[in-house]
Amino acid sequence: MKKTLIPFLVCFTILAGVGMLTNVEPTYAFSDQVIQQGATGDDVIELQARLQYLGFYNSQIDGVFGWGTYWALRNFQYEFGLDIDGLAGPGTKQKLVDASQYDRAFVEKQVDAGNDFTYYGGTPKEQQVKKKANTNTNNNQNTNTKKQANQGNQANKGNQGNQGNQGNQEKQPAKPKNTNNTNDKADAPQPTATNVPAGFSQNDIKLMANAVHGEARGEPYEGKVAVASVILNRVESPSFPNTVSGVIFEPRAFTAVADGQIWLTPDESAKKAVLDALNGWDPTGNAIYYFNPNTATSSWIWGRPQIKRIGKHVFCM
Repeated sequence: MKKTLIPFLVCFTILAGVGMLTNVEPTYAFSDQVIQQGATGDDVIELQARLQYLGFYNSQIDGVFGWGTYWALRNFQYEFGLDIDGLAGPGTKQKLVDASQYDRAFVEKQVDAGNDFTYYGGTPKEQQVKKKANTNTNNNQNTNTKKQANQGNQANKGNQGNQGNQGNQEKQPAKPKNTNNTNDKADAPQPTATNVPAGFSQNDIKLMANAVHGEARGEPYEGKVAVASVILNRVESPSFPNTVSGVIFEPRAFTAVADGQIWLTPDESAKKAVLDALNGWDPTGNAIYYFNPNTATSSWIWGRPQIKRIGKHVFCM
C-alpha cells in the first residue's frame, strides 16, 4: 500500500502544480520585450497610455517611442523609486500596471480612428475623446477659460516667471473673512463638484488633494488652500510645467512626492481646499514657492521675495 501511495502523491503534486501554473495570470499586460527608444507598436501604445493615465505623458498616443515618451518614462521611474534608465523592463512595466489602468480596446480604437484624445485617470472615456476629437476649439476654450480668469491679475504680477494664477482676484472680495481670526474653514467658500472650472479633470483634483494632504496635513485650512494655490500658480507660470501632474511630479518640487506621502489618502478638508483654490481663493497673493522656515536650509529659497506666512509655511515669489 505504501509503495503505490507515494508515486500517486508525487504525480498528483506535479499535476496540481502544472494546473496552477496554467491559471497564473501574466505579471504585466505588456509583451516580454524591453521597450526602449525607437520602438513602435502595441507595447509603446500601452506604455504611452499608462504614462498618460498617471499624468507623466502629455503628448499624442501614437505608438512611437520618441523623446517625449523617453522623458516621461524617466520621470515615472524617478518618482516611483525605480532605476532611471528610460527602459521599460519587467520591473518598470510591473510598476506601471500596478499604478494605472489600461483599456486596450478603447485606446487602440481611438488610435486606429486617428482621434485626438486623452487618457487621464478618473476622466470618463466619452469626455476623453470629446476634449480634442471634434476640433481644437475645446482645447482653446479650456485654455481661454483659465486665461480669462486671470486677465485681471496680469498687471499685479511682479515676477515674469509667474504669468497667471488660477485664483481669480475679482472673486477674492467674496471669499473668506480672515481679518478677524475667525475659523478659516467656516469662513471659506463651500464649493461643490459642479463649481470645478473647465480645463481640470477629476484626476487633476485628486492629485492636488493628495499633494495638499501630503504637504499641508496639520496646517490651518487657509494653509491647505494656499498650497493648492501655489500648484495652480505654477501651472499658469511659463517657468513650470503647464499641467497639474507635471507641476506636482516635477523632480524635487514637493517633499510629499519625494517621501511618498502624496500617496496617503487625503481627508475631506484637503479636497475642499483644492476646490476653493480652483474657484478663486488664493490666500498666498500669487506665490509660486513656499517653505518651512524651521527646516529650510537653502539660501536660495530664503532669498526669494516673501509675501506672507500662513501656519508653518512662508509663501514667496
